[in-house]
Amino acid sequence: MQQYLSNVGSQGLLSSFFKNEKVAFTMKAGMYEYLLVANTNQTIDKQLIAEQELFSKTYQHKGKAKSKPHITVAKFAASENMEDTIGKWIQRICAMQQRFTITFNNYGGYPFGNIYLRVLNAGPFQKLAEQLRVVDNYLTGSGLPPATLINNPRFTIASNLPEDIYLKAISDYSKKDFTAAFTVSELVLLKRKHGTQTCEKIALFRLPEAAEALV
Repeated sequence: MQQYLSNVGSQGLLSSFFKNEKVAFTMKAGMYEYLLVANTNQTIDKQLIAEQELFSKTYQHKGKAKSKPHITVAKFAASENMEDTIGKWIQRICAMQQRFTITFNNYGGYPFGNIYLRVLNAGPFQKLAEQLRVVDNYLTGSGLPPATLINNPRFTIASNLPEDIYLKAISDYSKKDFTAAFTVSELVLLKRKHGTQTCEKIALFRLPEAAEALV
């Protein structure tokens, strides 16, 4: 992938990214798990990590493993020899996708188990999901399970909550407000060997300014 992408591979970085991002099928030998994400910026990082830590302290619940906050765009499994083709498709898609703003707007919950921050405008993610179907078709055409393409993004504050904690928390958080925004200027592709938590950041895909986007 080096011939057309900014390769930033380094074993051990972002080692807990996949801690709560599970690909829901049985992995075959020689397969890797991949995660395409939009990273937040440093200012928003501090706010999001503070939200997770406050929840853990307030409800005495072990939070998510510390990692670089991100919004998941897609996740899938593939063999390493498919990386080049997948990377080319993602590069083409990103070249046509303008930078966009993510706005977090208050809290939501998924009974019973998750408390999360809502993303106000899911439009850019829905567009990416539609365009990434070419990657999904490539995977399924190769006999692999379909990719998970995210149409309704969110940022998880706490997950795997017992019912009593969830009910208490969702009641409390329905009375709280949270607003923050940041611009997504690139997507990051990560991978890990199945059964491990060590991730490799293998590529950055730049999102152009509006005037630079291909049409």
